[in-house]
Amino acid sequence: MLFSLNKHQKLLSGCIFLLVILTACKSESENTAKLAAVINSKKTTDSVNNITKPKQPLSKDFKTYWYASEAEISSYKLQQYRYGQLREGTAVLVYVTEDFLPKKQVKADNYSKENTPVLKLNATKNFVTGIYPYSIMQSTFYPVANNKHALKVSASIQEWCGHVYTQLNNKDDFEITTHSYFETEADNTTTLTKNILENELWVQLRVNPKLLPTGELQIIPSLETIRLQHFTLKAYKAKATLGSDWYKIDYPELNRTLTINFNAKFPFDIVSWEETVNNNATKATKLKTIKTDYWNKKSIENESLRDSLLLN
Repeated sequence: MLFSLNKHQKLLSGCIFLLVILTACKSESENTAKLAAVINSKKTTDSVNNITKPKQPLSKDFKTYWYASEAEISSYKLQQYRYGQLREGTAVLVYVTEDFLPKKQVKADNYSKENTPVLKLNATKNFVTGIYPYSIMQSTFYPVANNKHALKVSASIQEWCGHVYTQLNNKDDFEITTHSYFETEADNTTTLTKNILENELWVQLRVNPKLLPTGELQIIPSLETIRLQHFTLKAYKAKATLGSDWYKIDYPELNRTLTINFNAKFPFDIVSWEETVNNNATKATKLKTIKTDYWNKKSIENESLRDSLLLN
Protein backbone atom coordinates (compact mmCIF):
# COMPACT_ATOMS: atom_id res chain seq x y z
CA MET A 1 0.00 0.00 0.00
CA LEU A 2 2.83 2.36 0.88
CA PHE A 3 4.62 1.43 -2.36
CA SER A 4 1.44 2.13 -4.33
CA LEU A 5 1.05 5.52 -2.66
CA ASN A 6 4.63 6.48 -3.44
CA LYS A 7 4.07 5.46 -7.04
CA HIS A 8 1.02 7.64 -7.31
CA GLN A 9 2.85 10.46 -5.60
CA LYS A 10 5.70 10.17 -8.06
CA LEU A 11 3.28 10.14 -10.97
CA LEU A 12 1.45 13.15 -9.59
CA SER A 13 4.74 14.98 -8.99
CA GLY A 14 5.84 14.23 -12.55
CA CYS A 15 2.60 15.64 -13.94
CA ILE A 16 2.91 18.77 -11.84
CA PHE A 17 6.55 19.21 -12.90
CA LEU A 18 5.62 18.78 -16.57
CA LEU A 19 2.77 21.29 -16.19
CA VAL A 20 5.15 23.76 -14.56
CA ILE A 21 7.66 23.30 -17.37
CA LEU A 22 5.01 23.77 -20.06
CA THR A 23 3.60 26.79 -18.28
CA ALA A 24 7.05 28.27 -17.84
CA CYS A 25 7.91 27.64 -21.49
CA LYS A 26 4.65 29.20 -22.57
CA SER A 27 5.25 32.17 -20.27
CA GLU A 28 8.83 32.58 -21.48
CA SER A 29 7.66 32.22 -25.08
CA GLU A 30 5.06 34.93 -24.51
CA ASN A 31 7.63 37.18 -22.83
CA THR A 32 10.09 36.62 -25.65
CA ALA A 33 7.40 37.43 -28.20
CA LYS A 34 6.45 40.56 -26.27
CA LEU A 35 10.10 41.59 -25.98
CA ALA A 36 10.66 40.99 -29.70
CA ALA A 37 7.55 43.03 -30.45
CA VAL A 38 8.85 45.87 -28.30
CA ILE A 39 12.29 45.73 -29.93
CA ASN A 40 10.82 45.60 -33.42
CA SER A 41 8.45 48.42 -32.55
CA LYS A 42 11.39 50.44 -31.20
CA LYS A 43 13.34 49.83 -34.40
CA THR A 44 10.39 50.84 -36.52
CA THR A 45 9.81 53.97 -34.47
CA ASP A 46 13.48 54.90 -34.65
CA SER A 47 13.63 54.37 -38.39
CA VAL A 48 10.61 56.61 -38.86
CA ASN A 49 11.55 59.32 -36.38
CA ASN A 50 15.33 59.30 -36.82
CA ILE A 51 15.31 62.71 -38.53
CA THR A 52 18.80 63.73 -37.44
CA LYS A 53 21.95 61.67 -37.16
CA PRO A 54 24.03 61.57 -33.98
CA LYS A 55 26.29 64.57 -33.49
CA GLN A 56 29.75 64.07 -34.92
CA PRO A 57 32.54 64.75 -32.38
CA LEU A 58 34.80 67.69 -33.21
CA SER A 59 38.50 67.00 -33.42
CA LYS A 60 41.06 68.91 -31.38
CA ASP A 61 42.42 70.37 -34.62
CA PHE A 62 38.96 71.63 -35.56
CA LYS A 63 38.43 73.33 -32.23
CA THR A 64 41.88 74.92 -32.25
CA TYR A 65 41.59 76.19 -35.81
CA TRP A 66 37.96 77.30 -35.96
CA TYR A 67 37.49 78.64 -32.42
CA ALA A 68 40.34 81.13 -32.36
CA SER A 69 38.09 84.21 -32.76
CA GLU A 70 39.16 84.55 -36.38
CA ALA A 71 37.69 83.92 -39.80
CA GLU A 72 39.44 82.14 -42.63
CA ILE A 73 39.44 84.28 -45.80
CA SER A 74 40.55 82.84 -49.14
CA SER A 75 40.75 84.77 -52.40
CA TYR A 76 40.50 83.20 -55.86
CA LYS A 77 41.17 84.16 -59.44
CA LEU A 78 37.80 83.78 -61.15
CA GLN A 79 36.97 83.01 -64.76
CA GLN A 80 33.20 83.28 -64.91
CA TYR A 81 31.38 82.13 -68.04
CA ARG A 82 28.52 84.55 -68.68
CA TYR A 83 26.63 85.56 -71.82
CA GLY A 84 28.73 83.36 -74.05
CA GLN A 85 32.13 84.65 -72.91
CA LEU A 86 34.64 84.17 -70.09
CA ARG A 87 34.85 87.08 -67.67
CA GLU A 88 37.83 87.77 -65.41
CA GLY A 89 37.04 88.48 -61.80
CA THR A 90 37.62 87.51 -58.18
CA ALA A 91 35.92 85.19 -55.72
CA VAL A 92 36.25 85.08 -51.94
CA LEU A 93 35.29 82.34 -49.48
CA VAL A 94 34.88 83.49 -45.88
CA TYR A 95 34.47 80.71 -43.30
CA VAL A 96 33.76 81.53 -39.67
CA THR A 97 32.13 79.84 -36.67
CA GLU A 98 29.10 81.50 -35.12
CA ASP A 99 26.23 80.89 -32.74
CA PHE A 100 22.92 80.56 -34.55
CA LEU A 101 19.39 81.05 -33.20
CA PRO A 102 17.44 77.98 -34.38
CA LYS A 103 13.98 79.59 -34.05
CA LYS A 104 14.70 83.06 -35.46
CA GLN A 105 17.26 81.52 -37.82
CA VAL A 106 19.75 84.36 -37.59
CA LYS A 107 23.16 84.89 -36.04
CA ALA A 108 22.87 85.21 -32.25
CA ASP A 109 23.95 88.47 -30.65
CA ASN A 110 24.77 86.71 -27.39
CA TYR A 111 25.87 83.25 -26.32
CA SER A 112 23.27 80.81 -25.02
CA LYS A 113 23.29 77.04 -24.58
CA GLU A 114 20.14 77.03 -26.71
CA ASN A 115 22.08 78.35 -29.69
CA THR A 116 23.29 76.06 -32.46
CA PRO A 117 27.03 76.29 -33.26
CA VAL A 118 27.50 76.65 -37.01
CA LEU A 119 30.29 77.05 -39.51
CA LYS A 120 29.17 79.84 -41.83
CA LEU A 121 30.33 80.35 -45.39
CA ASN A 122 29.97 83.70 -47.14
CA ALA A 123 30.94 83.11 -50.77
CA THR A 124 31.27 86.14 -53.05
CA LYS A 125 32.01 86.72 -56.74
CA ASN A 126 32.74 89.96 -58.57
CA PHE A 127 33.16 90.28 -62.32
CA VAL A 128 32.19 92.62 -65.17
CA THR A 129 30.03 91.93 -68.21
CA GLY A 130 30.73 94.65 -70.75
CA ILE A 131 29.96 98.01 -69.16
CA TYR A 132 28.22 96.74 -66.05
CA PRO A 133 29.39 94.76 -63.00
CA TYR A 134 28.04 91.65 -61.31
CA SER A 135 28.17 91.07 -57.56
CA ILE A 136 27.09 87.71 -56.12
CA MET A 137 26.96 86.52 -52.53
CA GLN A 138 25.78 83.28 -50.96
CA SER A 139 25.54 82.59 -47.21
CA THR A 140 25.29 79.11 -45.71
CA PHE A 141 24.84 78.30 -42.03
CA TYR A 142 25.82 74.68 -41.40
CA PRO A 143 25.78 73.00 -37.95
CA VAL A 144 29.25 71.87 -36.86
CA ALA A 145 27.58 68.78 -35.40
CA ASN A 146 27.45 67.66 -39.05
CA ASN A 147 24.20 65.79 -38.45
CA LYS A 148 21.55 67.71 -40.36
CA HIS A 149 20.98 70.00 -43.32
CA ALA A 150 22.09 73.62 -43.39
CA LEU A 151 19.85 75.69 -41.14
CA LYS A 152 19.69 78.58 -43.59
CA VAL A 153 20.96 79.46 -47.06
CA SER A 154 20.59 82.76 -48.92
CA ALA A 155 21.83 84.22 -52.19
CA SER A 156 21.75 87.68 -53.75
CA ILE A 157 22.83 88.84 -57.20
CA GLN A 158 23.22 92.50 -58.10
CA GLU A 159 23.86 94.01 -61.51
CA TRP A 160 22.68 97.14 -63.32
CA CYS A 161 19.51 95.50 -64.62
CA GLY A 162 18.37 94.90 -61.04
CA HIS A 163 18.86 92.50 -58.18
CA VAL A 164 17.44 89.17 -57.05
CA TYR A 165 17.34 87.45 -53.67
CA THR A 166 16.58 83.91 -52.51
CA GLN A 167 16.36 82.64 -48.93
CA LEU A 168 15.91 79.06 -47.77
CA ASN A 169 15.01 78.30 -44.15
CA ASN A 170 15.24 74.79 -42.73
CA LYS A 171 12.01 74.20 -40.79
CA ASP A 172 9.50 71.33 -41.09
CA ASP A 173 10.25 71.56 -44.81
CA PHE A 174 12.57 73.86 -46.70
CA GLU A 175 10.73 77.20 -46.74
CA ILE A 176 11.86 79.39 -49.63
CA THR A 177 11.31 83.07 -50.36
CA THR A 178 12.37 84.62 -53.68
CA HIS A 179 12.42 88.18 -54.98
CA SER A 180 13.35 89.28 -58.48
CA TYR A 181 12.99 92.10 -60.97
CA PHE A 182 12.08 89.48 -63.64
CA GLU A 183 8.33 89.13 -64.18
CA THR A 184 8.45 85.34 -64.30
CA GLU A 185 10.59 85.16 -61.13
CA ALA A 186 8.98 87.89 -59.06
CA ASP A 187 8.07 87.69 -55.35
CA ASN A 188 7.23 84.14 -54.40
CA THR A 189 7.13 81.75 -51.46
CA THR A 190 7.18 77.97 -51.66
CA THR A 191 8.25 74.84 -49.79
CA LEU A 192 10.41 71.91 -50.82
CA THR A 193 10.85 68.46 -49.34
CA LYS A 194 14.22 68.28 -47.63
CA ASN A 195 17.06 67.06 -49.80
CA ILE A 196 20.81 67.57 -49.97
CA LEU A 197 21.74 71.19 -50.63
CA GLU A 198 24.71 71.84 -52.87
CA ASN A 199 25.41 74.97 -50.83
CA GLU A 200 25.83 72.97 -47.64
CA LEU A 201 28.33 70.58 -49.22
CA TRP A 202 30.93 73.39 -49.43
CA VAL A 203 30.79 73.64 -45.63
CA GLN A 204 30.38 69.96 -44.84
CA LEU A 205 33.59 69.41 -46.78
CA ARG A 206 35.44 71.69 -44.34
CA VAL A 207 34.07 69.79 -41.33
CA ASN A 208 34.86 66.28 -42.59
CA PRO A 209 35.21 65.54 -46.32
CA LYS A 210 35.13 61.78 -45.66
CA LEU A 211 31.45 62.09 -44.70
CA LEU A 212 30.37 63.82 -47.91
CA PRO A 213 27.43 62.00 -49.55
CA THR A 214 28.27 59.89 -52.60
CA GLY A 215 26.41 57.79 -55.15
CA GLU A 216 23.06 58.38 -56.85
CA LEU A 217 21.43 61.26 -54.98
CA GLN A 218 18.80 63.99 -55.11
CA ILE A 219 20.52 67.38 -54.76
CA ILE A 220 19.24 70.96 -54.88
CA PRO A 221 21.78 72.95 -56.95
CA SER A 222 23.37 76.09 -55.50
CA LEU A 223 21.05 79.09 -55.26
CA GLU A 224 23.52 81.06 -57.40
CA THR A 225 23.32 78.53 -60.22
CA ILE A 226 19.53 78.33 -59.98
CA ARG A 227 19.36 82.09 -60.51
CA LEU A 228 22.04 82.54 -63.16
CA GLN A 229 20.83 79.61 -65.24
CA HIS A 230 17.11 80.19 -64.55
CA PHE A 231 16.70 76.57 -63.46
CA THR A 232 13.58 75.52 -61.57
CA LEU A 233 14.33 75.52 -57.85
CA LYS A 234 14.02 71.84 -56.91
CA ALA A 235 16.10 68.71 -56.32
CA TYR A 236 17.62 66.99 -59.35
CA LYS A 237 19.06 63.54 -59.89
CA ALA A 238 22.80 63.71 -59.35
CA LYS A 239 25.79 61.44 -59.00
CA ALA A 240 28.43 62.42 -56.44
CA THR A 241 31.96 61.00 -56.40
CA LEU A 242 34.64 61.55 -53.76
CA GLY A 243 38.38 61.27 -54.38
CA SER A 244 41.24 61.78 -51.96
CA ASP A 245 41.34 65.53 -52.69
CA TRP A 246 38.35 66.23 -54.93
CA TYR A 247 34.56 66.01 -54.89
CA LYS A 248 32.49 65.88 -58.05
CA ILE A 249 28.75 66.26 -58.62
CA ASP A 250 27.21 65.49 -61.99
CA TYR A 251 23.64 66.58 -62.88
CA PRO A 252 22.71 64.72 -66.12
CA GLU A 253 19.36 66.49 -66.53
CA LEU A 254 21.00 69.92 -66.29
CA ASN A 255 24.10 68.97 -68.31
CA ARG A 256 26.05 70.44 -65.40
CA THR A 257 29.08 69.26 -63.43
CA LEU A 258 30.74 70.75 -60.34
CA THR A 259 34.20 69.67 -59.19
CA ILE A 260 35.71 71.00 -55.95
CA ASN A 261 39.42 70.41 -55.34
CA PHE A 262 40.60 70.59 -51.73
CA ASN A 263 43.59 69.95 -49.51
CA ALA A 264 43.46 66.34 -48.34
CA LYS A 265 44.93 67.40 -44.97
CA PHE A 266 43.20 69.44 -42.29
CA PRO A 267 41.81 72.13 -42.50
CA PHE A 268 40.72 70.79 -45.93
CA ASP A 269 40.93 74.21 -47.56
CA ILE A 270 39.47 74.59 -51.04
CA VAL A 271 42.18 74.92 -53.68
CA SER A 272 40.02 75.42 -56.77
CA TRP A 273 36.72 74.54 -58.37
CA GLU A 274 35.18 74.19 -61.80
CA GLU A 275 31.53 74.38 -62.81
CA THR A 276 30.59 73.28 -66.31
CA VAL A 277 27.15 73.95 -67.81
CA ASN A 278 26.53 72.82 -71.40
CA ASN A 279 30.30 72.42 -71.82
CA ASN A 280 30.95 76.05 -70.78
CA ALA A 281 33.31 76.17 -67.82
CA THR A 282 33.59 78.60 -64.91
CA LYS A 283 36.84 78.20 -62.94
CA ALA A 284 38.32 79.56 -59.73
CA THR A 285 41.90 79.07 -58.47
CA LYS A 286 43.17 80.06 -55.04
CA LEU A 287 45.35 83.15 -54.71
CA LYS A 288 45.84 83.53 -50.95
CA THR A 289 44.44 82.56 -47.55
CA ILE A 290 44.64 84.56 -44.33
CA LYS A 291 43.05 84.21 -40.90
CA THR A 292 41.90 87.39 -39.23
CA ASP A 293 39.08 88.99 -37.22
CA TYR A 294 38.05 91.04 -40.25
CA TRP A 295 35.07 92.56 -38.39
CA ASN A 296 37.60 94.53 -36.35
CA LYS A 297 39.59 95.62 -39.42
CA LYS A 298 37.51 98.60 -40.53
CA SER A 299 40.04 101.44 -40.69
CA ILE A 300 41.77 102.81 -43.78
CA GLU A 301 45.02 101.38 -42.47
CA ASN A 302 43.52 97.91 -42.70
CA GLU A 303 43.01 98.18 -46.46
CA SER A 304 46.51 96.78 -46.90
CA LEU A 305 45.03 93.40 -45.93
CA ARG A 306 43.30 93.41 -49.32
CA ASP A 307 46.75 93.62 -50.88
CA SER A 308 47.76 90.51 -48.96
CA LEU A 309 44.73 88.74 -50.46
CA LEU A 310 45.70 90.02 -53.94
CA LEU A 311 42.28 91.63 -54.30
CA ASN A 312 43.42 95.14 -55.32
